[in-house]
Amino acid sequence: MTIRAEREIVSQSAEDKRSISELTALSAEARQLIVRAVHRAGAGHLGGPFSATDLLISLYFDVLRIDPNQPDWPQRDRFILSKGHSSIALYAVLAMRGFFPIEELDTFDQIDSRLQGHPDMTKLPGLDMSTGSLGQGLSPGVGMALGARLRNLGFRTWVMLGDGEIQEGQVWEAAFTAARYELDNLIAILDFNGLPQFGWPQAGGFTRERPIDDPAAKFRAFGWHVVECDGHDHPSIRAAFDQAMVHSGQPTLVLAHTVKGKGVSFMEGDFNWHAKVPTDAELQQALSELNGTASRPNPEA
Repeated sequence: MTIRAEREIVSQSAEDKRSISELTALSAEARQLIVRAVHRAGAGHLGGPFSATDLLISLYFDVLRIDPNQPDWPQRDRFILSKGHSSIALYAVLAMRGFFPIEELDTFDQIDSRLQGHPDMTKLPGLDMSTGSLGQGLSPGVGMALGARLRNLGFRTWVMLGDGEIQEGQVWEAAFTAARYELDNLIAILDFNGLPQFGWPQAGGFTRERPIDDPAAKFRAFGWHVVECDGHDHPSIRAAFDQAMVHSGQPTLVLAHTVKGKGVSFMEGDFNWHAKVPTDAELQQALSELNGTASRPNPEA
């Protein structure tokens, strides 16, 4: 059996897709869990996690072939959060999906917690790679995709990149290698929120530099198939992911246009909320804006 045929069987046996209203409700709940955890910890990131939330919800509740009761299942799809500083978003979604109790989010960023500021695959079920040093997530993704081919396994590997970390040369070395080996079982997602945290020091602070120009054209030049979507619109995300999963002969980049701090009015588009802890009043305002969502459906129902 070819890998392509086996992967089609994997897709056919996946659970039915959830409704758009369910995914929207899950996104709102995830953002509430994220902002509560960061407020409680007194540390962490919010801007990047909020821009990635809808993409992660779509992956874990609509796309990935996974089993929370068997996190090391050999046939599972792999996911790597290369932008590891957005770990709290991944933790919230993993907890909601049933990999560990939601109550454990209360321990985020505490000493001896499994939920550290960067993901540690040796501590927490559901993690396929420890990340945090930016620019290094796509390389192990290439290795996992190659490993699947060599072992004739049908899983896909997904990697989420930040638009700041793609300045790292290692990303492009990995991109070149993935295209060279025609790894169509590898899908990268670029969280393109347009507010990477970099610049040059000057009097009064740092300059604000724009992200890499036209990353879609650059990935195409490296031999990738590119699909663009609105990273906060679940129908758009679903269409992009569906297209990525059926494309053959090339790795695919899903370029998701997102908003840093999405979901909370005073955070949206403000780079200061990259890693800022909300006050008690700001927490209540954020929760008020995110409130009103229907109860979360059982992920195993």
